[in-house]
This record gives sequence, structure tokens and C-alpha cells, in this order.
Amino acid sequence: MTRGLFVTGTDTGVGKTVAAVALLRALVASGRRAVGMKPVSAGVDDGAQVNADVAALHAAGNVDAPLAERNPYAFSPPIAPHVAAARAGVAIDLERIAGAYARLAARADVVVVEGAGGPLVPIGARHDMLDIARRLRVPVVLVVGVRLGCLNHALAAELAIRSRGLELAGWVANRIDPAMEAAGETVASLDARLPAPRIADLAWGAASTGSMVLARLGFG
Repeated sequence: MTRGLFVTGTDTGVGKTVAAVALLRALVASGRRAVGMKPVSAGVDDGAQVNADVAALHAAGNVDAPLAERNPYAFSPPIAPHVAAARAGVAIDLERIAGAYARLAARADVVVVEGAGGPLVPIGARHDMLDIARRLRVPVVLVVGVRLGCLNHALAAELAIRSRGLELAGWVANRIDPAMEAAGETVASLDARLPAPRIADLAWGAASTGSMVLARLGFG
């Protein structure tokens, strides 16, 4: 049976794509068929044809799949997804996303799904990013950008994940502020408070050790 993971983060710009790419590369190295999915993207760099996150996920996997399945909703402006959708006159449909996921799952052993922004970023009037994870019935990996304020952000994100009945499979410490004081103590505080294992600790500018990540997520 195909397995799935939903990668979210404490905020935008905290390294969700870095973590998702590391997971995909580790899965590929372990001999699995792995594909990345970005259900909703917003923002396309000048001169590019697709969102940079979507391109990075595709390059890290080893499954060929149509762009419409890997990225069902793509908006050019780098703004909140629900705002971009409203401006485009588009309603983001969970069933369309679920259908794309199912087709990817038919091709792969593992589908790594990357959200946009944080767990509660709206995708419409009634739904947010966690509703995607809940509709797909996949566990969540939380990427914590280790900087001042991340304790509250991480614990609030975990509370939101738990309130939806979703499983927090693990979390990633991404040290995005190399000048942060007490970074080690902050990570230790999260170790003591988050009810899931820390599957990776990414130093500033470093790459993840994929084998440890997979083992801690139960992939063996």
C-alpha cells in the first residue's frame, strides 16, 4: 500500500521544501518509488515555468507524473493561496486534490505532500492546509524554523494538528537563524514538549541525513 506524508511548517520560509526534498532523496536511495506533491502553490520566479518548490520536489523524486497531478493548483502571485485563488476566480477543491493524490499513489510507493505556509493557512472560506492532510488521511511532519518565537509557533501547530485528529509522525528542527541565542535549549524544550520524535536537526546551510529520517518515521 502506498504511504503518504504531509510536510507542514511553523511558518512560510522555514524549510518545508528542504525537508520534503531530503525525504524524497532518502526514499529514492532506499529503493522506493517516491514522488513529491504540492497541492497548492503560489509564486513563480521570473523566467520560470513552474513554482520553485514544485520543481525541487520533482527533481528529488523518481516517479514521472503529470504536472497537473503533482501541483493541481498553481497561482503566479506570491500571496496567500486563498487570496490568489479568489483573484483567479478559482475555488480550491479538496476532492480534486484527493483525486490527484490517488493517481500519484497508484504510481509510487510513497507520496510526500508539501503544504504551503503553515498548517492553518486558508485555502478557501472553510478549509485550510490541515484539511488537505485530513482528506488524504496521511500523517504530518512538522518543520520548525528555529528562531525566536518558534516555541509558541511549534506548540500551537502541534495543537492544531492534534485537534484535527491527525498523527504528528515527527518534527524537523531547521536552524534558520545562525545567530539565535539558546538555540540548543530551545530545541531541547521542543524535544520535551512535542509528542513525536525529532527526525532531523538541520544546521545552518546543512543537508539532512536521510537514512536517520526514514528510520525514525518507521520506513526502515
